[in-house]
Amino acid sequence: MEEVNVIKPQEGYQMMALASPADIVIGGGAAGVGKTFSLLLEPIRHKDNSDFGGVIFRRTSPQIKAQGGLWDTSMSLYSLLDATPKETNSSWTYSSGSRLKFNHLEYEKNIYDWQGAQIPFIGFDELTHFSSTMFFYMLSRNRSTCGVKPYVRATCNPDPDSWVADLISWWIDQETGFPIPEREGVLRYFMRDGDTYIWGNSPDEVIKKAMYLLEPIIAKTDIDPRSMVKSITFISGDIYGNKKLLESNPEYLANLLAQDEDTKAQLLDGNWKIRLDDKDLYDYYKFRDVFTNTHVKGGSKYITADIALKGSDKMILWVWDGFIIIDVLVVDKSNGKEVIDAINTLKDKHGVPNSNITFDNDGVGGFVDGFIEGSIEFKNGSTAKNGENYANLKTQCYYKSADRVSNGGIYIIEEVANRMYDNKATIRQRLMQERKSIKKFKNDDDGKLRILPKSDMKKLNKGESPDLFDAFIEREIFELTGKVIISETTESASALGF
Repeated sequence: MEEVNVIKPQEGYQMMALASPADIVIGGGAAGVGKTFSLLLEPIRHKDNSDFGGVIFRRTSPQIKAQGGLWDTSMSLYSLLDATPKETNSSWTYSSGSRLKFNHLEYEKNIYDWQGAQIPFIGFDELTHFSSTMFFYMLSRNRSTCGVKPYVRATCNPDPDSWVADLISWWIDQETGFPIPEREGVLRYFMRDGDTYIWGNSPDEVIKKAMYLLEPIIAKTDIDPRSMVKSITFISGDIYGNKKLLESNPEYLANLLAQDEDTKAQLLDGNWKIRLDDKDLYDYYKFRDVFTNTHVKGGSKYITADIALKGSDKMILWVWDGFIIIDVLVVDKSNGKEVIDAINTLKDKHGVPNSNITFDNDGVGGFVDGFIEGSIEFKNGSTAKNGENYANLKTQCYYKSADRVSNGGIYIIEEVANRMYDNKATIRQRLMQERKSIKKFKNDDDGKLRILPKSDMKKLNKGESPDLFDAFIEREIFELTGKVIISETTESASALGF
């Protein structure tokens, strides 16, 4: 007897997401819900429509082809159907001519590659990795002439610091951070006026509120105002509803249970609320402001560097215009020559003088001054400047940086904030994660202020150093010294592979 493969959604999250009539469905919640599988099921319903085309986006190309990711999952699913893969451009074509493509939107400029496009179905896998600009621009490409009403489906894990958290806030209990059960899958309606949402419980309510915006358009075009209103809903879920995963990989649940309290609340329980700690050096709300502090003025250009060679940490180079961060470079592994080349490339690109470049000297960074003559050594463990009451220079700069953030004195431009730190998080998301590991520590015997030791920071930061912050706080040395510090070369070029 011929084996029959049955493809269908599971009860719970998958069924609700696939059954929703909303123009936009955002599926967010715990890990292991089956969100990506549900996203891939969605376009199958149109496989016999020869004019249908869909695109599912990930932020970067490597995320599409990552093991167990979109492409791998699609191979196990679509190969059961009458579809032909084309790996060179990550696409599938059905015998009818119906098409589905996977693509990336790594940089905001990539959205203009889609000018003039008409895409009936748009999917976003891990929506919090995309900027709101990317999402709403692509929403303008969500058009159809194939008989399928244009619609969008998106997945995400909880990220309390993202624009998505603001978009779906009606569905989330703002006290507990958990989805409100009775609002699960409930449709709301909205329009946008710039960055402002106009919400309603019906299209007519939105139209009434937005008539000031719609009247000139209606007068010129006779467009039905209801076509300007989008329906949207949020559907959460948890791993316990994914029976197939629990049967095939019960160890995944154990992995989630083994996480720290914050991560477990987020990925296992689907909590969208940040936990605040009075020991945090950087105030959560004030640090969020660094991404919107457009009032901050520019000034002299600087580069601050946290150096890493072929080790576990990343090399981070921030470029500053006064106290505005205008560029960043994140390098996984590099040799000595690549470090110098990277610094020189950024300094030439932005016109940064050598005397406005600082680098950590407490490890492999000690060789930089010999090749960037006149740059400043940042000695983490050295005595605090100006006789101030800090355990060392690093602690002093962390406190000074936190004060500057609290006073609204630092701005990270959107283009930098939205770059990918790695395949899992944007620069903004990674900074907000690292922030939680930067904490005040008990004063020493002399009463000097201290911060949590690096080993404890790593425990709070998923075993990783807060590399972005270590380079971020170095900017303060220029305010503390007011002069160039020239140091001797500590290692030879040959020893570092030049």
